[in-house]
Amino acid sequence: MPQPVRRLGHVLTIAVALGLLASCGGDPAYHSTRGARLVRFTLHSRLTHRDLHEVLVVPPHHGPWLLVLLHGKGGTPAQFLSQPFFDTLASLGGRAPEVLLLDGGDDSYWHDRADGAWGSMVLREAIPAGERRTHPRRVAIGGISMGGYGALLLGSRQRSFCAVGVQSPALWLSPGETAPGAFDDAQDYYRNDVFRLKPPHPLWIDLGASDPFYRATLAYARRAGVHAHVSPGGHAATFWDAHTPAFLRFFARACA
Repeated sequence: MPQPVRRLGHVLTIAVALGLLASCGGDPAYHSTRGARLVRFTLHSRLTHRDLHEVLVVPPHHGPWLLVLLHGKGGTPAQFLSQPFFDTLASLGGRAPEVLLLDGGDDSYWHDRADGAWGSMVLREAIPAGERRTHPRRVAIGGISMGGYGALLLGSRQRSFCAVGVQSPALWLSPGETAPGAFDDAQDYYRNDVFRLKPPHPLWIDLGASDPFYRATLAYARRAGVHAHVSPGGHAATFWDAHTPAFLRFFARACA
């Protein structure tokens, strides 16, 4: 029988990470969509055995490509709907993507596990549902925190993405360091260990210098052979909002 993940130390780091991950649940405010339409629809997922509430963002001008974004722990698809998000889409004009914001539940960590096949849901149900609505030529994937981990995992397993981008990805170097609930057990961690998979390319990584996942994220960036964009800040919406323009422009350069 699989043994449960045991926390082997790093108690302070994990406690800090848990407190900061809780901040992923807030929905940032915005005052204007800059003409973008929000199309909400429900995905009846057989793979996760529940209804998932998705959001498709359609800018007034956009190119023939789709950006799929995965939210953080405790968050919702609306986590991405900040003013910098809408302003940047507007500034990209015809190079902007249509954006599919997916529902990953409270703490799925976007991988197949005991309570549902969350990773398979993204690849086999949610993205096809978005493609039927948008008919893109190319698809990119990205995410924040828990969603950043999910984007790295799925981007490594599905090689057809035109780009992968992550902000403050929730990464751990061993099962003993993981936050409770991130994985079912140690075997679940190893089955979904992004450090054992070939990193996706092109790849964007940004994070704050005081982010609790700093050490693991830099280790991943070194292994992937990419530059991690490190700036002052922590694991919080204020950091992600400030770096949203660079994040979205990376995708436009790679995919538009």
